[in-house]
Amino acid sequence: MTETAKLSSKFQISIPKAVREAHGWKAGQTFAFIPKGTGVLVVPVPRRDDLKGLAKGANPADHRDHADRF
Repeated sequence: MTETAKLSSKFQISIPKAVREAHGWKAGQTFAFIPKGTGVLVVPVPRRDDLKGLAKGANPADHRDHADRF
């Protein structure tokens, strides 16, 4: 899917409807802008509730420490 948008005089860009719907993005959602070469990667910032249970079952005993590096 290739969509384009124009930067307004107020430095705003509207995300095309096809892109918003394909990703399920909603009004009020927060995004991060990550510089990549000559462009910028735009990614949604997950809400805290969306991260619950993400590390379920993780074993902290296997945590790597800085002391084991050369």
